[in-house]
This record gives sequence, structure tokens and C-alpha cells, in this order.
Amino acid sequence: MRIEARRMADVLRARWPLALAGAALGARWASRRIRARRRSLTGQVALVTGGSRGLGFLIARELGREGCRLVICARNEEELRGARRTLMCEDIEVLALACDVSDPAQVDRLVSEVMSQFGRIDIVVNNAGIIQVGPFDSFALPDFQQAMSVNFWGIVHTTLAVLPHMRAKRAGRIVNITSIGGKVAVPHLLPYECAKFAAVGFSEGLHAELARDGVSITTVVPGLMRTGSHRFALFHGDRRGESLWFSLAARLPGLAMSAERAAKLIVRAAKRRDAEPVIGLPAKLLRVAKELVPGTMLRLLGWINRLLPRGT
Repeated sequence: MRIEARRMADVLRARWPLALAGAALGARWASRRIRARRRSLTGQVALVTGGSRGLGFLIARELGREGCRLVICARNEEELRGARRTLMCEDIEVLALACDVSDPAQVDRLVSEVMSQFGRIDIVVNNAGIIQVGPFDSFALPDFQQAMSVNFWGIVHTTLAVLPHMRAKRAGRIVNITSIGGKVAVPHLLPYECAKFAAVGFSEGLHAELARDGVSITTVVPGLMRTGSHRFALFHGDRRGESLWFSLAARLPGLAMSAERAAKLIVRAAKRRDAEPVIGLPAKLLRVAKELVPGTMLRLLGWINRLLPRGT
């Protein structure tokens, strides 16, 4: 009996590390399954502003593929209809509503319509925006006001409209698409960058204040992407010269990343409720350089400005 007991004890001592490792692996697997369920977007109602083309459309499509009930808005009704048809061809059901996010009354009507249709809004992606390209002297006060009205106030209007509904159920995700231009002021984009700097500040401040309400804020900081944005940019000064450098930069592999890839990364960040993902290696390097050697970066940007068109 004593010999058998000793043998049993020896076997248990030999096998307990394996049992412990198996238990740890099982616990890790279960934890991943639980996190995956929590991150699932299936059945959630997602509203994407500026969702008729470019990055906004790709984000909307990615959310639809994740199982979201989708709402897209933009100012151009014809583009909205085209975007809706394309998404429907992928068996993604989508509600397309015309809305100018610079107008708070239109945004209120938009949110009311979504609430009437679905009874909830779980995710908002504030993507609508415009971009103006040209030297500082080519811009007037209305250009700065226009950039702020869409790129900054559009985010504020939509956020203020949806927050009461999200706070009431203590859940929700707000994803604000800003720009590396909201961290580093590149020459010839000044109105755009002023609005994006404001958007970054608003979004970062919201993240701190809304965490206790169960609402997550994700401040997305993308670099250049191949979205075709150069076709819709507003050029000032030497329009031909400005269009040339901007379109080359926006299409250059290595400098501008794939918009499809960016959309996937943005949706993944939204699922994980990341605070401030920087999208694209050039954008990451630019932000780090600005933080580590700000004086050197400003001098470098000054030299870059000398290479750009001087205007007319």
C-alpha cells in the first residue's frame, strides 16, 4: 500500500505542471472568447457621417461586414444613392440620409430619424470633412470658417445630438476621424489643420470626461491615404501646382497607405475602444519626431514649404 501511494504521489508530482499549463491555456481561451463576444458589433446600429465615398464609405462597408445595422449620411443625395446600391450588392442593409453636418438642425433631424427607425445608436463615426490646399496668403476668413464648420463643428454637432441617447443606456462608441494634420501642421493646409487641431482637442477631452458614463471615444489620427481625396480637394493659389503636389502625395505608395487597410484598422480600433490610434507608419514617425525634436521639425517643415508652389 505504501509503495502504491508513493507511486501515485510521484505521478501526481510529475503531471501537475502539465495540468496547471492546461488550466492556464483553458482560462486564456475562455478569456479571449469572452472579450471577442464583448467586442462583437453584430446587430449594433452604426452611423457614419461622410459615408458616401472615400474613407467614410470604406469604414461603413467594414462595419456592415461586421454585422452592424448601417446608416450613412452625406450632403450629396446622388452619391448617397450610389453608395447604398453598392453596399446592398454586398447584402449590407443600409439607410442613407442626406445631411449637412455643419448645420445643427439637420444633424438633430438625422439623429431623430435614426432613433425613430432603430430605437438606438450604438456607434457614431464622425468622418465628414473637407480639405483646402494652398499657401496661407491664398486663404481668406471664409475659408477658415468653412473648414471649421465641417471638420470641427460637424463633429461637435453630431456628438451633442447622440450623447443623450448613449448616456441614457450607459453605452456607446464615438469614433472621431481627425488627421496627423491635427498633430503636425504641414504647409499649405492651414484651414484644414486648424479645424483638425480643434477636433483632436475636443475628442481627447471627451475621452476623459465620458469614460465614467460608459461611452468610449476613439480619436483616430490617420496619415495620408489613397482615398481619391485629391479629386475633391479645394485648391487655392496656383491651383495647377497645388493639385499636382497634393495628388502625387496622396497616391504615392509608402507615403500614402491603402484606404481599405486604414478602414479595417479604424474599425478594429473602434471594436477595442482604443483611445488614440495613429494610422500609418509615416504618420507615427511624424508625430514622434514632432514630440521629440519639435524645433527641428518646424525647421524641416519650413524647408518643405520652400519646395511648394508660391501661389499667384
